[in-house]
Amino acid sequence: MPASTAMPDAAAETTPVLSYSPVALRVPGRPVDLSLRVTAPATGSDLPVVLLSHGHGGALNLSSEDGYMPIAHRWAAAGFVVVQPTHLSSRRLGHLWETTPGAPLFWRSRAEDMINVLDRLDEIEKDVPLLAGRIDRDAIAVAGHSLGGFTAELLLGAGVTDPDSGQRVRYLEPRIKQGVLLAAPGRGGDTLNGPMADQVPAFRTVDFSTMTRPALVVAGDQDDSQHFTDMGPTWHHDPYHLAPGPKTLLTVFGAGHLLGGIQGYDAAESAQLSDENPQHVAAIAQLTAAYLRARFHRGDDAWRQARTELTTGPGAVGRLESK
Repeated sequence: MPASTAMPDAAAETTPVLSYSPVALRVPGRPVDLSLRVTAPATGSDLPVVLLSHGHGGALNLSSEDGYMPIAHRWAAAGFVVVQPTHLSSRRLGHLWETTPGAPLFWRSRAEDMINVLDRLDEIEKDVPLLAGRIDRDAIAVAGHSLGGFTAELLLGAGVTDPDSGQRVRYLEPRIKQGVLLAAPGRGGDTLNGPMADQVPAFRTVDFSTMTRPALVVAGDQDDSQHFTDMGPTWHHDPYHLAPGPKTLLTVFGAGHLLGGIQGYDAAESAQLSDENPQHVAAIAQLTAAYLRARFHRGDDAWRQARTELTTGPGAVGRLESK
């Protein structure tokens, strides 16, 4: 495929953005407070909200509220309030894993974290300086990378069987209207046959047939998760192909599981996996922001422009398809 020639979006470089942390929410039964980072444009009103769920990477800080700044900043510059929780699966909270049920993935707690954020948006809005009265509560999206993508899948309607209780679980959140799935996991069953598959039993029973909410699925064509499956990179396309309802698939040429380094600037994890590509990050940030603006009817032509600039012609960074 052609090499990426995407340039950073000028708006992302010039729009002032405010980032505030920690916002601490005390949640009954949770072993520590739910700690958040909130990033928002310095001006504007009726701002949609994006709940961003981090992955389960090996870094202490990137898998937390302090990661994913390359896309969180761009989304805020595009007019969104980005709320990033630190889930119990974050390695900075690894001291809890030996004594807290659900470790180390905390897949149920992660979804519940996002619901708690929505339940307490009024409190968050009051705690963050210069944010009061600026949130559009009817325009909520969820985004997630890797394990965070699984969290987003559940909130968008995917079903799963709890491997401990055998009960069917659904976390469909009606307040969430849109989704962005970044290198999210695909189907389970016999397809989940890699050497680490037993470490993610909840993945085995995921059912995309109930994931009806609109979503943009972003996958790298070099994201071969052999530790989970022998399906190759197309495993990460499953949320697009197997879920009903309006879905769009963005396949990024040459990108691996970290999609060029969306989890942090100059991340050692990206360099070690030969997946460090600032152009990929800039293009994904621009396309996802434009997609969400279009889905929330923000009255501009950003989605058409981004599609034309970044997914057509010899310099295309990826391929788009929709259903």
